[in-house]
Amino acid sequence: MALPKGALYEGSVALLERAGLDVTGLSDPGRQLTLLAGDIEYIIGKPADIPVYVAYGGVDAAIAGKDVLLESALDVVEMADLRFGACRFVVAEPEGASRTVADLYRHLGVIRVATKYPRITELHYASKGIQVELVKLSGNIELAPLIGLADQVVDITATGRTLAENRLRIVEDVLDSTARFIANPVSLKTDSRRVTGIAEALAAAAAE
Repeated sequence: MALPKGALYEGSVALLERAGLDVTGLSDPGRQLTLLAGDIEYIIGKPADIPVYVAYGGVDAAIAGKDVLLESALDVVEMADLRFGACRFVVAEPEGASRTVADLYRHLGVIRVATKYPRITELHYASKGIQVELVKLSGNIELAPLIGLADQVVDITATGRTLAENRLRIVEDVLDSTARFIANPVSLKTDSRRVTGIAEALAAAAAE
């Protein structure tokens, strides 16, 4: 089973423990990337890599954010919403701009959008019939409008505070994201009882 480093890691370990799984050593794995606890071998990886591990059979199952699942578009089976790690994707633009983004779009027929999540962003604007030029960045998305690199940004936020501190206002919600339990399709067929059992135990613990 793969677990994501970073924001979802602590919540993942806590939920696994509440679900009755052995989490010995997971609270402080140090630099270990693999760890055996009970009869489960845990793989600790970068969040964006987790769907890759699952889709290509490197692991049987994993916990991953809905955001990385949508962005990766890989063949995994989403089995349970684990109800933690909540955040949302939003569209934001500069406060008090001399020309609104709507005006720019009417004039140019395209707007430039900066994001770390090009697939989610493209799907969102396509659903609205808006043509965009995507600028993919790996960090500090808030800078893009401030230096004239983009008209809008699509970013993930929990509170919106960082956007507000950088004089950006949220103008639209794109989607909500929480942690999910996912499985490899082949593993689900060959070891259905065990994978389904873990999914059910995690879902029950998440609902408590």
